[in-house]
Amino acid sequence: MKEQIIACLGSSTVAGKGQAYNLIGELQKKPENEHVRFLNFGVGGDLAYNALERLPRVIAARPDQVIVIIGGNDILASVFPNVWRIFRLTKHVPQQPSLEWFKENVQSIVRELKAKTTARVALVSLPQVGEDPNSNNAAQERLNALYRQYAEVLKEVAQHEQVTYIPFYERLQEQIAMSPGRAFTAFRFLPFYRDTFRYFVLRKSGDEIARLNGWKFHVDGVHLNSRGGAMLADLMQEFITDASVVTVDAI
Repeated sequence: MKEQIIACLGSSTVAGKGQAYNLIGELQKKPENEHVRFLNFGVGGDLAYNALERLPRVIAARPDQVIVIIGGNDILASVFPNVWRIFRLTKHVPQQPSLEWFKENVQSIVRELKAKTTARVALVSLPQVGEDPNSNNAAQERLNALYRQYAEVLKEVAQHEQVTYIPFYERLQEQIAMSPGRAFTAFRFLPFYRDTFRYFVLRKSGDEIARLNGWKFHVDGVHLNSRGGAMLADLMQEFITDASVVTVDAI
């Protein structure tokens, strides 16, 4: 059987480093992916703008399928000024992130892939940050609204460009609604450094850190643990196995 090459483009959800769920590693272990080679084009902290800049490397790999999971950092930079200040410097982002600019960048990613590869393309709606769907906290309320809007934009782009839409935001929201948890109220860098210490020095797993932090689907409110990550991997596997299983029309 011919080896299939699947390129996954995104930020930390794709990169899967440290305490974050190793999405690509788990997909590679599945028996049905014996003849699949996954290429990890995930870079932590990337916005859609950065993913578009890195697209030539994806195209050069001549993939059979491309799965795009990008936009969470666009949202975080829109909600938290300290995140925007960091990304503006470290990611050389030329303008303040917005829903409109995100849509432009995602459209460009899809159109470039369609024009320069023969790959089947899928856009994944984003994993919600925070686990309180009815929060009165201003930050969580804003996050909830933006994640819903970004999912609508991704679905719209997928439909217009006739590529596959993978509804992870919707699937995760269903689970969160049945078992609400903590609100994500502020983006503080120190807890992320603490969790990195727990992982690399104390040798605690991502799920152990999630329990210490009080999250159900996340390690830290932002990155998925195995419970949230396995849901995403299952949806991606449906596309990998048969792209017709998860379509815009089916949502």
